[in-house]
Amino acid sequence: MIEQRSSIEETRSMATDQLTIGGKTFRSRLMLGTGKYRNSAEMLAAFEAADVEIVTVALRRIDFDDPASRSVLEDVDWKRYTILPNTAGCATAEEAIRIAHMARAMELSDWIKLEVIPDPKYLLPDPIGTLRAAEQLVKEGFTVLPYINADPILARHLQEVGCATVMPLASPIGSGQGIPNSRNIEIIIEQATVPVVVDAGIGAPSDAALAMELGASACLVNSAVALAADPAAMARAIALGVEAGHLAFGAGRIPKKAYASASSPLAGVVR
Repeated sequence: MIEQRSSIEETRSMATDQLTIGGKTFRSRLMLGTGKYRNSAEMLAAFEAADVEIVTVALRRIDFDDPASRSVLEDVDWKRYTILPNTAGCATAEEAIRIAHMARAMELSDWIKLEVIPDPKYLLPDPIGTLRAAEQLVKEGFTVLPYINADPILARHLQEVGCATVMPLASPIGSGQGIPNSRNIEIIIEQATVPVVVDAGIGAPSDAALAMELGASACLVNSAVALAADPAAMARAIALGVEAGHLAFGAGRIPKKAYASASSPLAGVVR
């Protein structure tokens, strides 16, 4: 009974342990984006339902002369949420560095989600530009969270230059494909010395749960929530998927086998 109680306590501890990025700790292992929502009310309801702490904002996509466009910065209570400016819309390292400098000048944050995406069709990140921008921004004192392809070698280089996380895509941005090929993400997690945040392609709570079952530290989701018929309900569902997957990873799943294994013991069977 004592051993069982200890196991239950350890399980509860895994469910409530904290995520640490750049020296800051967070309860939630789900991050949400601010794009594509039909209105700010649905966006704020999704944040509330998911109980998130980190919210990412694409500064390049804000028209500061348009009140409707800049409302994302005005509608969100930034005393309640940690803002994570991102460089979405930047096609080169130089553009991404400029947006990071803008975020700092606006006193939004020294944290930056780094995106360098020159490919307009598949929206795949540029590994060379990302690494170059990361090196420069880390030297300038930014806490850099780079968005990358699921490339274990690039992930290792980004860790070595001082990035606070690596953020491999599960599948292309907004595709909702989930994780069609998980092996590279598993390798990134296996080699990681910083938190691994699975970013892009998650379409449902089961995708988020799988990412966390692989050992990811967190997930970042936007389209799956913002474009859902009920964003708040989907946000809550994905948050539960993240929690369940993280707990399952800590609990330790049984190995997969090519054959059956009886649930009941065979020893002592009455014949």
